Amino acid sequence: MARDSASVSGVRLAEVLGRRPVVLDGGLSNQLEAAGHDLGDALWSARLLADEPAAIEAAHRAYYEAGAEVAITASYQATYEGFARHGIDARRTAELLRLGVDLARRAGTGLGREVWVAASAGPYGAMLADGSEYRGRYGLTVAALERFHRPRLETLAAAGPDVLALETVPDTDEARALLRAVRGLGVPAWLSYSVAAGRTRAGQPLEEAFALAADASELIAVGVNCCDPRDVGAAVAVARRVTGLPVVVYPNSGEAWDAGARAWRSPARFGPGMVAGWRAAGARLVGGCCRVGPDAVAGIAAELAQPPHAD
Repeated sequence: MARDSASVSGVRLAEVLGRRPVVLDGGLSNQLEAAGHDLGDALWSARLLADEPAAIEAAHRAYYEAGAEVAITASYQATYEGFARHGIDARRTAELLRLGVDLARRAGTGLGREVWVAASAGPYGAMLADGSEYRGRYGLTVAALERFHRPRLETLAAAGPDVLALETVPDTDEARALLRAVRGLGVPAWLSYSVAAGRTRAGQPLEEAFALAADASELIAVGVNCCDPRDVGAAVAVARRVTGLPVVVYPNSGEAWDAGARAWRSPARFGPGMVAGWRAAGARLVGGCCRVGPDAVAGIAAELAQPPHAD
């Protein structure tokens, strides 16, 4: 799909959000792991763009069949620098970034309904693969972060997604860099922070973080992702009040990762029953992140198909 066509489709998504909520997909990595794929290296699910692209397409298809209307591509951890560390040159990296968009697009064919593709651009820390995307404050200037993000965003935009997903952003410095980096690309975007206890992961107040997005003409939505679902409701209210934009939310399961044991601890807290409250607060794009699978997305779709709950 040409970029101009994708831009039209992105505008169409913005129009739909003005009328009704839209269902996002769930965690791509957990769906791939459930299918038996090892994601233990630093490239995470992006490795399968090179090694087993059919597995990524199948994962996207599973979410579409569960009721998702938007598929987020496998490019969260796909960067020129990250692939270079694995011996993949810039030309091949560009091919893989474009392939990610193509796989999500192909997975949505033949469904008989309108679907969209969001090209994922994860934070700088995702490339480092050391957990720093949940801390932010990398010691880089906003200008340096913009230089990091711009080439990948240019490649993704040229591949023809409907929207760019600037996701799991841990701090306001990186948000500023990303908002600069998407200017002039001709593809709309959403900006979603990773948050905890009413602040960004780097500790900034959400009012300050969302204020950066208030006048960004490229954005069709702003919100949060890869956070505890208990942190979503308050964040939605702040995002809506500060920006006036539709709000995007896709939290994780609420489980805690034990790095020493390399296992998930504590019970899952995510449930489709939470969706009504998020919707009432202003959420318009709703899905899940890590450990939220097709069954949960089907529950989200069923909830969003209902009329809004009365107060």
